[in-house]
Amino acid sequence: MAVISDKVMIIQTEVKGYFAENTFFYIDDSTGHGFLIDPGAEASRLLGIIHRKQWTIEKILLTHGHFDHTGAVNEIRQALGISVYAYENADAYLLDTRMNLSALCGEHVTVKNVNYLRDGEVVRSESNPAFFVKVLHTPGHTPDSVIYYSEKDHAAFVGDTIFLGSIGNWQYPGGNFQDLQRSILETVFTLPDNTKLYSGHSDPTTVGTERRRYKC
Repeated sequence: MAVISDKVMIIQTEVKGYFAENTFFYIDDSTGHGFLIDPGAEASRLLGIIHRKQWTIEKILLTHGHFDHTGAVNEIRQALGISVYAYENADAYLLDTRMNLSALCGEHVTVKNVNYLRDGEVVRSESNPAFFVKVLHTPGHTPDSVIYYSEKDHAAFVGDTIFLGSIGNWQYPGGNFQDLQRSILETVFTLPDNTKLYSGHSDPTTVGTERRRYKC
């Protein structure tokens, strides 16, 4: 568990389905409300954490549509009665088991009826409008990839765009190296150096650390 201020909690929880993946709870500690980001597997375990902590998850936020980031979405949203949010072109992955890679791994994962987000849009907590993230479109790993950025809390949930010491894989269907490089250079690396980057498959890092080591 990482506590990044006296009123906000970021909890990184590794879940294991076909792949291991980091799911994040981003919680406003003053209200106990917040967001669940990329619930990829182990729905029952994630729901158990929510109930034990007595949190109110208002929204599920997806950084992109690959199944290792969405595998627990349907069970959790049904249990909690909440909505799911993804980038406006995410259905190309959420509804297609080949594009989201689940078919290639012997599974069938689809996520229907999501709410669409646009680049620059702000997602706010219903209980505390001062608690929010900004959507930044970062195509390259997939065309629907986004990061959720909190300037106030110096935090960015980056999915598979960039990792500790490496960058996302652009060789899956729809990936593009030039787009990924542009997203890193023109979006991720324009954030303040002290912004902590929370990714889908590595320990946290910072913008400054990755900018210094990055080679085009």
